[in-house]
Amino acid sequence: MHLQSEASPADLTHLLDNPAWASLSTYHAHLAVVGDGVRRYPNHLTPIAGIGRRDQRALDELAALVPEGDWISLPATLEDVAPLVRAPLTVTLNGTLVQMVCERRVDVRPSGVELCVLSEPDIADMVALTALTHPGPFRSHTYTLGTYLGIRVGGVLAAMGGQRMHLPGYREVSAICTHPDFRGRGYARTIVARLAAAIFDEGLTPFLHVQEENSAAQAVYVGLGFAVRARLPLVVVQRT
Repeated sequence: MHLQSEASPADLTHLLDNPAWASLSTYHAHLAVVGDGVRRYPNHLTPIAGIGRRDQRALDELAALVPEGDWISLPATLEDVAPLVRAPLTVTLNGTLVQMVCERRVDVRPSGVELCVLSEPDIADMVALTALTHPGPFRSHTYTLGTYLGIRVGGVLAAMGGQRMHLPGYREVSAICTHPDFRGRGYARTIVARLAAAIFDEGLTPFLHVQEENSAAQAVYVGLGFAVRARLPLVVVQRT
């Protein structure tokens, strides 16, 4: 059920309607660069912001938090804010995200591959892989937001994924991607299963976002116990 803004701040379903804002107002509040109606992650962590209210002032505040020439993503925000965007911001993407929540643990057979925890020495490889595969916003220190796991084949980072937004009751699975040379081996499935299990072990519920047109990824996630909760706006803006 998609709850509207009348829901109380303690309502977890309501928090998922605006997860970036909820994350940056709770567990990631110490990281937030803030305005009155907008909060964003620092540039080196990830170009993601949350809008607390749908009005012109909040969008104008956002413009002041985006460096000239840079861009920022507004994922799964309250409503489509694209009509409110004005100079110096321009809309570069106005789409839809499918938000999925993992409702149950799914036992996944061992894949026979070794997963490694990614850290500072892996930054260049992580940035290169995400730039090649475009799983969503990723910057040099996004990996510090949670556990990031990778699979290496012959020294090459073949696949990766990790944890990003963190809000009461929920933790996000993010940046799931596989190098084109290594697709079809079930690496993404292995990584998502391990991340989801770890989140459940924390007493939290895993959730993720996937672009609406990516039906193949959605099918993989359904097989891992995820179910579609909502379709929410995705707006990306650039400051000129």
